[in-house]
Amino acid sequence: MENNISKPLFISFSAEVNQNTAENLMGIFAQRLNQGIKDFYLLLSSPGGSVMNGITIYNFLKSLPINLTTHNIGIVDSIANVIFLAGKTRYAVKNSSFLFHGVGFDINQARFEEKNVKEKLKMIQRDQKLIADIIAEQSQYTQEEVEKMFLEADTRTPEQAKEKGLISDIREVNVPEGAEVVQFVFQRK
Repeated sequence: MENNISKPLFISFSAEVNQNTAENLMGIFAQRLNQGIKDFYLLLSSPGGSVMNGITIYNFLKSLPINLTTHNIGIVDSIANVIFLAGKTRYAVKNSSFLFHGVGFDINQARFEEKNVKEKLKMIQRDQKLIADIIAEQSQYTQEEVEKMFLEADTRTPEQAKEKGLISDIREVNVPEGAEVVQFVFQRK
């Protein structure tokens, strides 16, 4: 009888990063780790989303005693780049990209006083610094290069990502026959 625990688990995550998707993703990692799986392969394509949830996913994945490979299978934008960087080994398919931009917030007919504006600015600066620190720590980009990418809403190709250590290599995804693949399906609003 074949031992499924020695096989890597392939997790396909193609969704916005929010509280629901973050909790589900972290839940599958915890559940499968508790079942004895140590090798995980995260197939990622995401427009980004919540900074708080993305940084939480990154720190959670980095804390686990697992071997995590992340693979950009399409578009990795915004805070999804931070999640991607949690992988010990990182790949991208040739027809993929990475988008880096600054942090912002949405306004829904809100009234702001000076105190509120200052608070929002401090939150934006804090979030951008956290993201920039992670990118600089996990790649060969300097803090200044990351800040410039944020200001320019810069897109990187797999070739550019490889040059700067965001990825180990450019390669297609090859899910072995018989491998378990978990696909997250979320209801759209």
